Amino acid sequence: MKVQLTSIMVNDQDRAERFYTEKLGFQVKHNIPVGDARWLTVVSPDEPDGVEILLEPAGYEFARTYQAELYAKNMPLTMLFSEDIRKEYAQLVEAGVEFRGEPAETMGGISAIFDDTCGNYLMLMQVTQPG
Repeated sequence: MKVQLTSIMVNDQDRAERFYTEKLGFQVKHNIPVGDARWLTVVSPDEPDGVEILLEPAGYEFARTYQAELYAKNMPLTMLFSEDIRKEYAQLVEAGVEFRGEPAETMGGISAIFDDTCGNYLMLMQVTQPG
């Protein structure tokens, strides 16, 4: 068993597509119209056949409530990983990504939290300690 697809709820797919590709550097893998939305997935350019992130519209009230509650409590929806967080942080800040603070030591690594402009905080993490 393996993970091939995961979702990030977004409140605006067009904005999400721009942010995740132009700011974070992902590339679109699938962009298929589905009703009023799209099956819109992005992947790392370093792993084009790797795990896809579905930029999924928060189409249900309970999903919007969940997303808003996480955001209000400053809790990241999910984590993205980096091999060199300080370099990545500098590049993302230069690209206009807004972080809540600089990378800091945390249990098992170094992390920094940023706003994806689509209703979520995400954590960028570099693992420094195995296991």
